[in-house]
Amino acid sequence: MDADFSVELGSDDDALEFPWADPAGEPRFYDIKNQPDLLLYVSEANHYQELGEFLASVNSPSSLFQSAKCDVWFEDELEEAEEIYGASLKLGSYVDILFADTSESGPRFDFARHERVSDRLVQLLGRAPQISVAAEFIVRRCYFHMQDDPVRPGYYLSFYCFGYGDDRDEARKRWGIGMNLVQNALLQLSAEVRRGLA
Repeated sequence: MDADFSVELGSDDDALEFPWADPAGEPRFYDIKNQPDLLLYVSEANHYQELGEFLASVNSPSSLFQSAKCDVWFEDELEEAEEIYGASLKLGSYVDILFADTSESGPRFDFARHERVSDRLVQLLGRAPQISVAAEFIVRRCYFHMQDDPVRPGYYLSFYCFGYGDDRDEARKRWGIGMNLVQNALLQLSAEVRRGLA
């Protein structure tokens, strides 16, 4: 499994408003961390069981994180750098991940903490077997809508996972393995933080 992380904080780079909502009302943010039953309303999780399991795990009480947004898609136009996988298509997904701690001095507003978490995830995933899966973590800017302050800038992680194959079943199988590996890495990292090891 290939894993890497990067930082995108430029004025033209993607950023997240949190909580977010589509102007038309759907889709919108569901607080699965505090209301697990709301996972039923995440359509992507209903279509892809692997994503549903990932979201349930990242929002579980044993996790220091929570999810904000997600999507899943198939793609048959691969970039030149992806030729190393010898595949004809890929299944890709992203999940935007936040620290669940909402305190004003918490990790949501600590850039260095996001870098350390990303680096540690890459280290953990570097131990995984070599399969045709790529994971990328991008540290991005998040604008948190607070009760006391109208908007406060902080950070979040966009996690991308790609599974490669010669057909949809193969790509999905590998993608599912990748999602499970990252799910376990996030839980291990959460446990390390609680034990004061990270």
